[in-house]
Amino acid sequence: MAVSIDAVYQKVLAFANKEQRGYITPQEFNLFAHQAQMEIFEQYFYDVNQWTRQHGNDSAYSDMLTNLQEKIDLFNTYVPRVNIIDEFGVFDMDSIPNLHRIGRIGVTYDSHPNLKNQIAEYVTFEEDSLHIGSSLVKPTKKRPTYTRFLNPSGRKFIKILPNPQKPVLLANGSYDYTDTVQVFYTRKPKFPNWNYVVVNDKALYNSTESTDFELHPSEESELVYRILAFAGISMQKPNLTQTAAGLEQAKVQQEKQ
Repeated sequence: MAVSIDAVYQKVLAFANKEQRGYITPQEFNLFAHQAQMEIFEQYFYDVNQWTRQHGNDSAYSDMLTNLQEKIDLFNTYVPRVNIIDEFGVFDMDSIPNLHRIGRIGVTYDSHPNLKNQIAEYVTFEEDSLHIGSSLVKPTKKRPTYTRFLNPSGRKFIKILPNPQKPVLLANGSYDYTDTVQVFYTRKPKFPNWNYVVVNDKALYNSTESTDFELHPSEESELVYRILAFAGISMQKPNLTQTAAGLEQAKVQQEKQ
């Protein structure tokens, strides 16, 4: 499921060109499209928090929390084995493709069936230091923990305790994994791109080189309104921004009734 980037672009142009409000170039549209998609995507997580505090219902189609989770589920994925880079059980968060939010981390120690995919508990950096010296809450292979930190250059890392062993490079060039770490996470949407070819000085849609929005199809109207609002700011057309904001607000109110 996806939202056609060409469908959104044509609707945005139709709104923007009405009453000669202005023209939006493909380059401008792509920038606005990326910003709009990320804002809608990030809002999912705040809305989940809000609707979790509300009573749901038994309908599969009108329960807002279920609908939101369905939209987020499109971006849930995992890495079956991350690369532990040192003897302290550290791996580079930037090595995980398009990481947005970590869901859970599973650790398998010593290739032992009783120590398979132990879910690591997140602790803060301060808690991590305290846990190491405590006999009561010290991490074990049946109850591992992980924490996040930045190195001096600003790169993001995760450290797991007890430390999973670093893979051993074999003579044949392959690796021997005694311990493995799986990361389940929510990835970012791909950058939307309306690509084109120029024919007779006109930009014509090139579907083979374009990238659609990855959001749920129900978000098409929201994308149009948000992009129009950005375009109104860029073109210094406050009436266009106000129109788009009014349409978006009406949609939000309808959803929350």
